Amino acid sequence: MTGDTGAGMRRPGRKVAACLAALLPVAVAVGVYAFGRTHTPDYTSGLFGQHGVGVFELKSRLGSALMALAIVQLLLGLWMYRRLPGAGAAPHRVPPTHRLIGLLAFLLSLPIAYQCINAYGVDLTSSRVAVHSITGCVLYGAFVAKVLVVRSRRLPGWALPAAGGVLVVAIALMWYTAALWFFTGSAPGF
Repeated sequence: MTGDTGAGMRRPGRKVAACLAALLPVAVAVGVYAFGRTHTPDYTSGLFGQHGVGVFELKSRLGSALMALAIVQLLLGLWMYRRLPGAGAAPHRVPPTHRLIGLLAFLLSLPIAYQCINAYGVDLTSSRVAVHSITGCVLYGAFVAKVLVVRSRRLPGWALPAAGGVLVVAIALMWYTAALWFFTGSAPGF
């Protein structure tokens, strides 16, 4: 057996890592969109035993909890990277707390997304619903991007805040176009 110099075993370079970090999230978002457009909606689909208006209220409450978790995630992320004014260095428990809350946010989003995609698919019938549907697709692409970027050491420093920012903005836009709209009867601007 000959010695391996490692030339054939090199890890992907920064450009390859950046391409993967960009293409996989886009593929996820496009895949969710394609499924939502071709899936036959089941308007009678419920969520945790709720149907009709009860589903809207439950999803609005779960979506509001998701929005609260996203705000906590944003604050913890800023604190970890010393971008939270006046907070100083984050204690050692902040990064694992950030990861745990991120996992909880992802898990909380799944039943909401499942009911939406199953009951309605990707619907483009009005501006509010279209923004909500498309943002829902982007949301899961952003989740994938955040996980990839956090695990990569080869991406530029701006990639992590960009991925996290897109994720928080997507959650906020989803909340605005659904939960706020439900609780107020209509959201301003839609």
